[in-house]
Amino acid sequence: MSQRSRAILRAVGGVQTATSALTVPSFFIGLSDGTWVAFLEGGLLMLAVGLGMMLLGAGAKSELRLRDGFLVTALAWFCTSFTAACPLILGPPHLSVTDAVFEAVSGLTTTGSTVIVGLEQLPKSVLFYRQFMQFFGGMGIVVLAVAILPTLRIGATQLTKGETTGPVKDTKLTPRIAETAKALWIIYVGLTLACCLCYWLAGMTFFDAIDHAFSTASTGGFSTHDDSFKRFDSPLIELVSVVFMLLGSISFALHFVAWRRGSLAAYMRDAEFRSFLMLWLGSVALVTVSLWLYGHYDSPERSLREALFQVTSNMSTTGFSNDNFAEWPAFLPPFMILLAILGSCAGSTSGGLKVIRVLIVAKLSAREVMRVIHPRGEFVVKLDRRAIPDSVLEAVAGFVAVFFFCFVAMGLLMMASGEDLVTSFAAIASSMSNLGPSLGNGAVTMQPFNDFATWICTFAMIVGRLEVFTVLVLLTPAFWRE
Repeated sequence: MSQRSRAILRAVGGVQTATSALTVPSFFIGLSDGTWVAFLEGGLLMLAVGLGMMLLGAGAKSELRLRDGFLVTALAWFCTSFTAACPLILGPPHLSVTDAVFEAVSGLTTTGSTVIVGLEQLPKSVLFYRQFMQFFGGMGIVVLAVAILPTLRIGATQLTKGETTGPVKDTKLTPRIAETAKALWIIYVGLTLACCLCYWLAGMTFFDAIDHAFSTASTGGFSTHDDSFKRFDSPLIELVSVVFMLLGSISFALHFVAWRRGSLAAYMRDAEFRSFLMLWLGSVALVTVSLWLYGHYDSPERSLREALFQVTSNMSTTGFSNDNFAEWPAFLPPFMILLAILGSCAGSTSGGLKVIRVLIVAKLSAREVMRVIHPRGEFVVKLDRRAIPDSVLEAVAGFVAVFFFCFVAMGLLMMASGEDLVTSFAAIASSMSNLGPSLGNGAVTMQPFNDFATWICTFAMIVGRLEVFTVLVLLTPAFWRE
């Protein structure tokens, strides 16, 4: 085995070893309801796989290259997804391999889709495990490994380029990437604890508060109840959720800068944040007025309440529901899916294209229009009064093109599985955007899908979470040439 292969195995094994901690809290909770055996066996399997890989890679002297980081990231996600599914197979709800892997991937990618019906009947250990997977995946299992296993010396900068989101991935908040990861995790944990406290004070039980804090800060969307936030029917709880979904939608780099400087000015100086804020406010206003004019709700106040919660949930790609937006009138259901595709800010826990890419594509399109009008003119695309390099413009345009190519290809595969057009493309849009709720047969759960369709959605969730190129680059012959 080459030094490079051993270094890759050691890196993947390090991530796998770190993520074996997923089962520890549920193991202790399961001592009271008899489910501890499934989490013990699942955790030991995850640990054994991780340690086995690290043992095979022991003594590797090769440093990871940039393209190795993509391979490590993809392998870590696929490996962790399969092993994290084991407790759901070995214990309640005793899912099939297909459904268990789907549920684990949905949790780790913070998508929030589910194949489980009857959540209230599940043991608390299982409910906690689903929510904890989203907390774990929110900041990224690879970033976690870089933060807590710096002694691996696996080339952390290369590793995190496959994991972080957005068109520019080289900005460091602290001099060392491991310190950056730790700083981001401190902010992330702090937001989660604050969210838990606010939920509890707003009227949730402590168990529901901590579980929903996990899925809110991570913009994941899993709930401990089949009817999600409709179960609580509380405007105050919904308001808490809106606030923390928005915080999870903002770049954690901005949170870090604002925290370090002790000022909120950093947010308003950021073009992506300003664009996200305007898009969010405009969407809330549009949906509110539409729901009222179409008479879906009996008052402007109720229309505003539902629009505020659901628009925030979809734009942040959290996927909480207070009402089934698939039953909203006219253009609103596809518009809500579109909001998820657009997504929130790069560097956040949300999915989708990211607002900065949409902003750059809009500016790039405007430039091309001006070039048609003024063929000899020179037009520079700027963001925050700084010129955007052509390399970034090309990368963003390429990403958007490949994203929609994958969307169409997987949508057609979903139709080949037997689903109708609306169900197929809405399910892929929801999966790639890491949203959760969809339209058609998958509006509430993905349980109606057959195994082939379920595997397509599973792959779409990972492709979306790793931002397309991290996975697709592995399928090119050039990647495997030395």
